[in-house]
Amino acid sequence: MQTTQLNNSTSVHEPITQPTIGNSDLKLLKVLSLLIDYPSNELFLSDTLADCTEIVAKSTLISPEVRTQIIDLIEDLIDTGSLEAQARYDGLFERGRSLSLWLFEHVHGESRDRGQAMVDLMGQYQEAGFEISVKELPDYLPLYLEFLAYQATIIEDDIQIRMDIADVSHILALLAARLEGRGSLYKGCFNALLQIAGKPLDIVEEYQEKISKEKRDDSFEALDKEWEEEVVTFLDAQQEERCPSQTSTQNLAAKAGIKNASATNAVDAPVHWVDFKTNQPVKS
Repeated sequence: MQTTQLNNSTSVHEPITQPTIGNSDLKLLKVLSLLIDYPSNELFLSDTLADCTEIVAKSTLISPEVRTQIIDLIEDLIDTGSLEAQARYDGLFERGRSLSLWLFEHVHGESRDRGQAMVDLMGQYQEAGFEISVKELPDYLPLYLEFLAYQATIIEDDIQIRMDIADVSHILALLAARLEGRGSLYKGCFNALLQIAGKPLDIVEEYQEKISKEKRDDSFEALDKEWEEEVVTFLDAQQEERCPSQTSTQNLAAKAGIKNASATNAVDAPVHWVDFKTNQPVKS
């Protein structure tokens, strides 16, 4: 996946220490975009994964526990190698819809509303000067995270970016719960997104209870049945107040009431996480 911003071109598989995002705490979103995206051969070249580890280890946006979860994933990718990592990724994210990384699929299914939501989100990208240079849907989670990472350097409003992630936190929590149920190390990436959004990880446990009796959709029988169904719903997902499923707007998260957000809309999360034995926050 590659995106282009005005006068600047970058691929999610290139080294991530570029000056465009290097000065933002939310460069962690770029790392998460890389890790959640398909593990192409380029991810394993040069020092990309080592750079990811360094940024995660220094991040003050997530807890020490979640830092460890993500680093465990990175180390597992290194040990596994590209071919096995790709095969595992295909079996995890690309069989069935329950772990789909296309956000609007969890909200709209295959309804016409999804198409309008795509148009609105593409308009948001274009207005920001962010161009998708390959064939990819705009609601693809790694792409959206990369966009937010760059937006953080443009609008200089980390709270707004974190609120945008919070608007899809119900989807992120559902994915985290399903990944936890499958024993996947990818759960750490979604736990990190929830913490950036100011959501307690208890929400993942709540979703685990909700999905405890659901049937997995990645079996051959389930995949065959899928062809016979027109629309798949995901727990009749209840969207948060600003979620695009309730209104098609320019933002993935509906903008109503956000631009002039008051203190009551502030993200309920620590600005920086610190280790228990550390007096000063780690600076990236």
